[in-house]
This record gives sequence, C-alpha cells and structure tokens, in this order.
Amino acid sequence: MTLTASPDPRPHLVITNYVQEEVIDLLSTFARVTANRSQAPWSRSDLLEAARYADGLLMFMPDYVDAQFLDQCPRLRSIAGALRGFDNFDLAACEARGVRYRFIPNLLAAPTAELTVAMLISLARSMPAGDAFVRSGRFHGWRPKFYSKGVINSTVGILGMGQLGLEFAKRMQGFGATLLYSDPVPLDRTCEQRLELAHVEFNELLERSDHLVLMVPLDNDTQHLINSDVLTRCKPGAVLINPCRGSVVDELAVVEALQSGHLAGYGADVFEMEDWARRDHPESIPQALLDQPDRTLLTPHIGSAVQTIREDIAMTAALNLKALVLTTLSPIA
Repeated sequence: MTLTASPDPRPHLVITNYVQEEVIDLLSTFARVTANRSQAPWSRSDLLEAARYADGLLMFMPDYVDAQFLDQCPRLRSIAGALRGFDNFDLAACEARGVRYRFIPNLLAAPTAELTVAMLISLARSMPAGDAFVRSGRFHGWRPKFYSKGVINSTVGILGMGQLGLEFAKRMQGFGATLLYSDPVPLDRTCEQRLELAHVEFNELLERSDHLVLMVPLDNDTQHLINSDVLTRCKPGAVLINPCRGSVVDELAVVEALQSGHLAGYGADVFEMEDWARRDHPESIPQALLDQPDRTLLTPHIGSAVQTIREDIAMTAALNLKALVLTTLSPIA
C-alpha cells in the first residue's frame, strides 16, 4: 500500500476494518475515503501507511493508537471508535496532540450481555462436555452422567455494575438465582430492588458465587485482577465468565485453577493476546487453556456480533467521525 498526499481539498478519512458499503457512502458525501474492505485487519505498517495523510480515522478493536502512531500522522485530528472500550487507545497522547475522539457508549452492552447469559448456562449445565460426548460416539442413551450445578438456586456474582453489568442483570431475572454484585459505587436502592441485586464486598462475592461474571473495564487497577491469589479465594467448583477484557484475567492462573479442579469451568469471549496496548501481551491463547474443551467455552470476540447491531455501531461511529471532522478540521500546512 502506497499513499501520497492528495490535492483534493476534502478531508481524508480512513476506515481501518470492514464496514458496510452504506457507511463508506455516508462518509464519501463530504470526504475522500480510504477503506479496508477485507475481513482481515491491516498490518501495523499498512495501517500507518494508510493513516499518514488522514484527517480522521474510523477504528476498531484490532487497532491501537499510541504516541508513536500519532507522531507519524501529523494531519490527524479526529478518531471515532466502533467500540466501547478504549484501552487500546492512549487518550492522553491524543489530547496532547489535539486529536479528538469518540467511542460508542451503549450499543454493545445488550448483545454482549446476551452472549454472557448463554455462556453461563452452557457451562453451568456442562454443555461443552456433553456435546463432545455425543459427538464421540460413546452416547448410547440416558445415563446418570454430566450432573451439574445449574443456574436454578445458584448464586451468580457480578463484578462491576456499569452498563454491561446492568444489561446482564436484567437478563438474569427469572432464572431462580441469587444475584450479588460488587462495585465501588453501589446502585441506588430502587435499582437494586428492581433487579433483585444485593451489593457485597469483593471478598464476599468471591466466597459466595457459584458463577462469577466479570464486567469491569481494563485499566492499571484491573489488569490481572483475577490472579492465582484471587482464584484460591473463589468458591470451590465455581464457574468464571469473562466477556469484558482478556487481561482482566491471568489466563495461566485460570489454567492452573481448572487443572486442579478448583474452577469447574471458564468461559471467555476476550483474551489477553488482544490487548495490544500491553507491551507484554501474549502472542496467543495458552495451549493449556485450549486443551480443556470439556471445561471451557471460548468464543472469538463475538459479544456484539449481531448483524443489525454491528451495522448500527458502524453507522454511529461514522456519524461521530463526521461530526468530529466537521467541527475540528482546520487547514494544516
């Protein structure tokens, strides 16, 4: 990919990952658009080459922006993210260089909560192990096997009660479970009563939860929040679900807890290898985690992968980028 500065006076916008043609058409009404039309992310070098003369970027989960990246994009003034979490973006570096940004606040929470419920039920009912057993050819009719804890009469602990936690709690109504949550800022009493939630401290959440669901953002305080020490304090036989960010969990510690039997199951839609802003992020998912299909449910970051919702996310991000560009673009020599 080789791009050069263009005499076209319209702003130059770059879309870094696949979007629907309607999104490209919208931005093309007032800007020159360079779009990645493949299903694969650009390499870092290709991304930098595309962004070098860009005034605005529409970016996604595989992208990360740091000071070095910004220094190679002198025209850049606007970034719109088609995502909610922004841990792969150095916002301080953006602000220091006058780059404005917007992310999607609420569209991703509901579908991600839906997937989390599915993961919880699947692991609580030993569905991965049962599915593998049937496919193995060893199933010849009912046997007293694969008894599990289930969700009914269990205790579900929610760590973090932001938008995602709230959406998950809404969807857990009617399952016959006790719902606990831990968050530095408790909900108001009316909201707790409506969602049948009880606020507890972190240690109590660990000790009481049959199923522990992580709903926290990734930052310096939450990286490897779930580590070996914390896992030993979890209720024996608990199931752990991570739909938020991979590095909230120490995946190698989870492997040890699964192998020892202290954790009965682990479900994840996100992985440490995806957190590119971490200089020490692993290059892949631990093989020892992949080698436990009976006790794990691992999905390829599909929390918001509902067709209509992804369309809404991309279009909202495009409208955000349009608003940023039209209000912040100024001539740059």
